[in-house]
Amino acid sequence: MDDKNNSIKADIVNGRTSLGIEFGSTRIKAVLIGSDYTPIASGSHEWENRLEDGNWTYALNDIWQGLKDSYQTMAKEVTEKYGEVLTTIGSIGFSGMMHGYLAFDKNGELLVPFRTWRNASTEQAEKELTALFEHNIPQRWSIAHLYQAILNDEKHVQEIDYITTLSGYIHWQLTGKKVIGIGDASGMFPIDAATKNYDVGMVRQFDDLIREQRYPWTLTQILPEIRIAGEKAGQLTESGAKLLDISGTLQSGIPMCPPEGDAGTGMVATNSVAEHTGNISAGTSVFAMIVLDKPLKKVYPQIDIVTTPSGSLVAMVHANNCSSEINAWVQLFKEFAEMIGVPIQTTELFETLFLKTLEGDKDCGGLLSYGYYSGENITGIKAGRPLFVRTPESKFNLANFMQVHLYSAFGALKIGMDILLKEEAVRIDSVVGHGGLFKTKEVCQKVVASVMDSPVSVMENAGEGGAWGIALLAAFMREKTAELTLANYLTQTIFINAEKNTVGPNQEEKAGFELFIDCYKKGLPIEQAAVDYLQ
Repeated sequence: MDDKNNSIKADIVNGRTSLGIEFGSTRIKAVLIGSDYTPIASGSHEWENRLEDGNWTYALNDIWQGLKDSYQTMAKEVTEKYGEVLTTIGSIGFSGMMHGYLAFDKNGELLVPFRTWRNASTEQAEKELTALFEHNIPQRWSIAHLYQAILNDEKHVQEIDYITTLSGYIHWQLTGKKVIGIGDASGMFPIDAATKNYDVGMVRQFDDLIREQRYPWTLTQILPEIRIAGEKAGQLTESGAKLLDISGTLQSGIPMCPPEGDAGTGMVATNSVAEHTGNISAGTSVFAMIVLDKPLKKVYPQIDIVTTPSGSLVAMVHANNCSSEINAWVQLFKEFAEMIGVPIQTTELFETLFLKTLEGDKDCGGLLSYGYYSGENITGIKAGRPLFVRTPESKFNLANFMQVHLYSAFGALKIGMDILLKEEAVRIDSVVGHGGLFKTKEVCQKVVASVMDSPVSVMENAGEGGAWGIALLAAFMREKTAELTLANYLTQTIFINAEKNTVGPNQEEKAGFELFIDCYKKGLPIEQAAVDYLQ
């Protein structure tokens, strides 16, 4: 066995490891890291939400089966690769999809099926709470779900003893502690950045709002307590160890870090928790998160305000649509290539077509597209109708065709980002991009650099995503000192030697994108007409 494996084996035996498990929308992933913070074993479990009685949900049994399966696969890999049985771990952390609604009675029984972030059934609550708080409350937030249940006069509200998120629920079951990381909490209820706790004034407003219902609880009595990155949040109990490890070999007493949301772990995994930094995730949907140095001056329905795992304010711009229309056209080109007897790998085809965009006109030659597979909240379009349109005078060639779809993938995001950049004068020093669209070197980065007006980097090794991010937070809890901030820990320890490729904004390309986005905004009535008349 070489020195590297000997070092990893020593980490395993001596508990110098950290485990992160993240519950994503389609996959549960467990990542074990060693003392050098790199992954040494992993396991995953595929799962899907289901639509039941009009609500998108996951069954509690699916949560526990997925947790056990992903842990067991990871532990098996430890034994197979290093010849050691995993009996202890230095620290553990859990992460999950933010927002949603898990409500329990005083006996710990789930009152209604888990309502996930995906449900868009709280429009009345969203509008009333946003007006009351003068703070944007999106439909997916936990408080919107709670208030909508009150507006609907749902009987279970009278019996509520505790509400939490997915990560908070798992942490509670494994530690007995009703706590949550501040980043995840910021998707439940607004946070006061000064106190790093729920906003007291808004809590009072909510309690006053529902006073006539005479519920046997106040809001703070049913919300989880908040913990900051680096703070201890309990330890693995004997019953918790049995829930996690069905083999029974994992010992109890392992310290646990605050459970976090997937947005927070994404920030950690991309070293984007310091002020004026950000990250952008581009896949089926696209969102950008920018760490602020002060609150925004106004309330914007296009912008969520959440926090980093250490409690710094974050502006989040989220667009529902990004790469789906590009994927559809690439599949069409692939079908044509196969039909004429020139088959090509999908990854090669993507790269070829993306590189072709570099030959396009900066304004896409007057072409226009909307890749709306679903409604788009930022532009106010309620349903999806993918659309491509041009004039007879437009420069219709392959380079412009692919470029307009790439630009359009970030069109709605650009409108939201312009609020931050032009109306709020938010400063952005650096952005890290991640997701499938960034795989072709520099192409997508050039577009995003124009959207964000900032250098955009892609890391050569982004670890294992959010599961790696929560493992790093678990390690930070063990290693934190009074002087050490999370931002410094990531920059000076975790990412000190990270390799990355960076592309800065180009003035000519920025000007071209501005011409495109002006056309994009003017053409929105065309997209609305498609919704109105194409059934």
